[in-house]
Amino acid sequence: METFKYQTEIDAPAEKVWDILWKEDTYSKWTHFFSPGSQMVTDWKVGGKTYFTDVSKKNGMVSTIDKIEKNKYLIFKHLGEITDGVEDTESEKVKVWSGSKEAYYLEENNGKTTLKVEVDSDENYKEMFDNGFTKGLQIIKELSEK
Repeated sequence: METFKYQTEIDAPAEKVWDILWKEDTYSKWTHFFSPGSQMVTDWKVGGKTYFTDVSKKNGMVSTIDKIEKNKYLIFKHLGEITDGVEDTESEKVKVWSGSKEAYYLEENNGKTTLKVEVDSDENYKEMFDNGFTKGLQIIKELSEK
């Protein structure tokens, strides 16, 4: 498992960047490069459930919030996957990467925000993450700077 890191500078306050990251109508815009129409459903509680799914909500990932401080950081711990609507957190396939983290850090200075993303994953997914986050962070920047 490796940690892939991405970063962008945004000419907007952290609160606006946070909203662009996590509001339903903008989340699917920047995550489009991973899965068109993707959705995130969460209870916003540490230790609760968060679902990252496709439009049908039948396939995706089940995670939990490990740490959160609004407008500063949000760290997910991935628990398993959802296939055809069924959660899997126990199979050997899932146990290989279960517990991996996906973290978002926002640092505001004089009305500008540095957004840093760190994702734990296997080297086989590096190209997908590089493509998705490079394009996705550009969308976040554009939407935040409007």
